[in-house]
Amino acid sequence: MKEIKGLLFDLDGVIVDTAKYHYLAWKKLADDLDINFTEKDNERLKGVSRMRSFEIILEIGGVTMPEEEKEKNCTKKNDIYLEYIYQLKSDEILPGVRKFLEDARAGGYRLALGSASRNAKLILEKLGITDLFDEIADGTIVSNAKPDPEIFLKGAELLKLPSDSCAVFEDAAAGIEAAHNAGMYAVGIGTEENLPEADIILPGLNNITIEDIVKKLQEVERS
Repeated sequence: MKEIKGLLFDLDGVIVDTAKYHYLAWKKLADDLDINFTEKDNERLKGVSRMRSFEIILEIGGVTMPEEEKEKNCTKKNDIYLEYIYQLKSDEILPGVRKFLEDARAGGYRLALGSASRNAKLILEKLGITDLFDEIADGTIVSNAKPDPEIFLKGAELLKLPSDSCAVFEDAAAGIEAAHNAGMYAVGIGTEENLPEADIILPGLNNITIEDIVKKLQEVERS
């Protein structure tokens, strides 16, 4: 196993749970369009770009509209979402994440965010953890959505590290696939049922160290 030097983190579901705010924003938009959009439907939007998410909602409602209208609605959704994000508090960071990031940095690992969110920098600022990341790869500098590996390849490039020395922390199947497409280790945050392709799976980053994770990855590689 090649030595892991870089850690790349998805944002939503790994560092903070803003999925509830995405759902509320999409739900408001869907209601305005008379589309019945449920929390179960929302699961289909995990790790998917904003435009594709809206197209899925339109498909659910059997609605079609011109590209220009789609763009306007995506902007409207983001405006609703941002209203929630501006109220985000630092204590909304998921349990154990801050300590995990701090300890990993202290251990000499290079850290990058790898999120398709265009609001990633604002969210990190609201959580008060911007300075814990060496680099930020987000939706403002990439164009391809996961499972395309672009976001993680960009993160590794910014960290000046080869892909095979990086591990990705992801809560979505598309993100796990993107990590593997980039030639990186994939640490799933969630359940085996939802993330069967992850190299290892954790319920979260609470009460675990990067050393524990590297050891688990080594055991998987040897087996």
